[in-house]
Amino acid sequence: MIHEHDHDCDCGHHHEEDIEHLHTNKYEQAFNNFEPAGTIEQVIEKVKTLLDTHEKENFTPEVLKQIHGFIDLTSLTSIDTKESIWKLVDKVNDFEGTRPDVPNVAAICTYPLFIETVKQALTSEGVKIAAVAGGFPSSQTFMEIKIAETAMAVMQGADEIDVVMNLGYFLEENYEEIAEEIQEIKESCREAKLKVILETGALIAPEYIQKASILALYSGADFIKTSTGKGYPGATPEAVYTMCQTIKRYHSITGKQIGIKVAGGVRTAEEAVRYYTIVKEVLGNDWLNKDLFRIGASSLLNDLENRLGE
Repeated sequence: MIHEHDHDCDCGHHHEEDIEHLHTNKYEQAFNNFEPAGTIEQVIEKVKTLLDTHEKENFTPEVLKQIHGFIDLTSLTSIDTKESIWKLVDKVNDFEGTRPDVPNVAAICTYPLFIETVKQALTSEGVKIAAVAGGFPSSQTFMEIKIAETAMAVMQGADEIDVVMNLGYFLEENYEEIAEEIQEIKESCREAKLKVILETGALIAPEYIQKASILALYSGADFIKTSTGKGYPGATPEAVYTMCQTIKRYHSITGKQIGIKVAGGVRTAEEAVRYYTIVKEVLGNDWLNKDLFRIGASSLLNDLENRLGE
């Protein structure tokens, strides 16, 4: 398993190379349990076939209602204020009970500073409080700060924490450091769910997206998430397809169901249905609930509500 700590690292200098080799093998072994992810061209072709076959059948009012209940309603800007976040929460409170046939959003996602505001403002039962943490969105800060920020966010009342995998470490193939960091953050989440953001728009290649997914899954992620929506391209059907295939294989190896969150640029009902279709076809109906499937969005909510009519 990837998340075992090796305690024999201080056993003298001449062993360091052996230890290094041992660590590398552990990750390679995990990667080797998964079919090769294929080239981007191959994945594009598979996704195209899947969507051509199934997308239309899922564009129904019933599915749009379901998707409404999978949304992490998000505001992550430098100009967020208590007032603007309170208004966002009010929108969720106001929706409660107006459409008995449409579930409310799954969560409200903000920066850690606004957890308290969301907690005070939120009256809707069942809507979770999510916060980004861990040096979001670049993840380029000290591990101790990531752990502390996560713990503080949970203490403030966050039910869910979204963090970014350290892609610098990933590009250096420093898998040990990545695994340790995610495990430590997961520990400081206590009961809160941990969503690990892979920033797929920076990774691009299916092989990299698969490897990053495997590392996050074996390190204790409850969800793997595509993107931050900051600075890199957001979600793509190809990235989501690759992540779903990895979750499916991980499930067949370990029996654990891990969630997927699609985020970054999902604005229209059409786009949301596309991702819904991929999740449904690759992972199956068991994943079509808010415990295992989320869409991080802001303007998508308005589009869905317009389509569903008042």
